[in-house]
Amino acid sequence: MMQERDIVNDILAGSKASINSYTTAIMECSNQQLRTTLQTLRNEAEQMQYQIYQMAQQKGYYTPAPPANQNDVNQIKTTLTSAANSTNTTSTSQQMK
Repeated sequence: MMQERDIVNDILAGSKASINSYTTAIMECSNQQLRTTLQTLRNEAEQMQYQIYQMAQQKGYYTPAPPANQNDVNQIKTTLTSAANSTNTTSTSQQMK
């Protein structure tokens, strides 16, 4: 018989997979009405996942990583922004050719 902890972790894993699937479908969807529906479903799944996560954390089933150091966050943000700007510059220069 599965323990409550195992059931909760399975639900969290399933929620994560569902949210990832919704996100993929949204990115590939060209029908705006379907896209909006998928976004609503994804948002609801995220809310449910967060509620289950909170319960799991309260019961000690899940211990999140410690908060990130602000310097690390700033460094990652700078790196991602730089990469995004580089990609945008490359795309723009290729479009001009």
